[in-house]
Amino acid sequence: MDQKTIQLRLRSANITEGKSRAPNRSMYYGMGYKETDFGKPMVGVANGHSTITPCNSGLQKLADAAVQGIEEAGGNPQIFGTPTISDGMAMGTEGMKYSLVSREVIADCIETCVQGQWMDGVVVVGGCDKNMPGGMMGMLRANVPAIYVYGGTILPGKWKGQDLNIVSVFEAVGQNAAGKMSDQELKDIEQHAIPGTGSCGGMYTANTMSSAFEAMGMSLPYSSTMANPHDEKQNSAKESAKVLMEAIRKDLKPRDIVTRRSLENAVAVIMATGGSTNAVLHFLAIAHAAGVEWTIDDFERIRKRTPVICDLKPSGKYLAVDLHEAGGIPQVMKLLLNAGLLHGDCITITGKTIAETLKDIPDQPPAGQDVIRTIGNPMYKEGHLAILKGNLSPEGAVAKITGLKNPVITGPARVFDDEQSALQAILDGKIQAGDVMVLRYLGPKGGPGMPEMLAPTGALIGAGLGESVGLITDGRFSGGTWGMVVGHVAPEAAAGGTIAFVHEGDSITIDAHQLKLQLNVTDEEIAKRRANWTQPEPRYTRGVQAKFAFNASSASKGAVLDHF
Repeated sequence: MDQKTIQLRLRSANITEGKSRAPNRSMYYGMGYKETDFGKPMVGVANGHSTITPCNSGLQKLADAAVQGIEEAGGNPQIFGTPTISDGMAMGTEGMKYSLVSREVIADCIETCVQGQWMDGVVVVGGCDKNMPGGMMGMLRANVPAIYVYGGTILPGKWKGQDLNIVSVFEAVGQNAAGKMSDQELKDIEQHAIPGTGSCGGMYTANTMSSAFEAMGMSLPYSSTMANPHDEKQNSAKESAKVLMEAIRKDLKPRDIVTRRSLENAVAVIMATGGSTNAVLHFLAIAHAAGVEWTIDDFERIRKRTPVICDLKPSGKYLAVDLHEAGGIPQVMKLLLNAGLLHGDCITITGKTIAETLKDIPDQPPAGQDVIRTIGNPMYKEGHLAILKGNLSPEGAVAKITGLKNPVITGPARVFDDEQSALQAILDGKIQAGDVMVLRYLGPKGGPGMPEMLAPTGALIGAGLGESVGLITDGRFSGGTWGMVVGHVAPEAAAGGTIAFVHEGDSITIDAHQLKLQLNVTDEEIAKRRANWTQPEPRYTRGVQAKFAFNASSASKGAVLDHF
């Protein structure tokens, strides 16, 4: 008798196992259960709905559709909540330090509820950036049959015939500060950029992660680029629940699907679509949760062999809705598969392999569109997320190198120990072409929470300095960031990394061609500065931020809390 049958029989008979993992039936009767229900699978629905952010305010209808799908397929849905932090709303504030923390909280919520309530499977419904990796990490830790239902992308805002999105606002702030846009124009963009529900519309972090989950086999085909307001998103959520019910019957678990080869598939799609730098951090954490050997150098290995074939924001022209119309992630995957850049034998949550799933997808992208290009005519011949190393980042740092005419700069360091003073320097016109901004003490431990830097990078773009000013940080960047920027510098300043020893005016080189991030100071001088350095006192001494700062691993290890 297999474990699943034993589990169902234990529940049905209300027999104790050890110290009793079987649920108390009387409490289920109090919720309207009937005796026949105890032989059915108990299936969790981790619902990220909230009115905190447009990314999540459209999730309830998807959770409801998943509940309906579970019931129609013969299961008992059990709904529980997961929190979210809106990166877009928290950007540039102290609240941004809670964003990465929320990834761990979400993972803990899912693991705790699924394991604590002895669930047979779980549908995770999420929309905002950290919902995605947090949900996947929780699914992998619990390792019961599971499927991810992405909340869906937002539709573009409209203003003066132009498509708008959240990054439009941050860049408009920089244009306004530089005198290139009036206050009224800034207000108009602010009021029209977000037309309704759904996650930020470019190939930013949420859409990057959803696309990668589809490529990894943990979401249904096409589901990662659907728009939240469209009916197909609800239909997909319902179908996802039914697919999960079949996976429960087959006992197909996340760790059966998430393997080293399927991670390679996910990263190949991230590279091909021009995805977010945050994917590096999050997939290190996902691999850790899955127990799969994976390092920061694996991203560089995949990058070198994978072309960028999608022209998507932030460095390109189009949004996720345009990618969906052009054939979505299945079309991208089919091109990669035919080029030998995907593992077609990887299993997916449907029980089919990648090759079987893509069997009927056309070998060429549709004519009359230029969102998806062919392998022979890529945007760039190699991927865009480069891992830079050097005396400033011996463990590695992450740079998004596409969209730049010349991703090489050597210039004087302009040093800031917080984001707000750096942003003010840009808005006040104190940063000049050729400068290299250094934003430090913003890593996993130092921030704490490794906040994103969309406000200063957006301001640089708006001021016309995106190609001529370098910016390095031990913090993170928004998926909407582009420019001469390098994040995730490791070791971080708070851990005594070299970035802590940079002085104002020091020469720094960012060279994406040579994959180098270098402080042009002698080893002897760096050693002298290190000897005189005193580690700052922690910014938080109680609560979730203090716990995160104490336990967080290096960004090069995914900034996870259980890397012991």
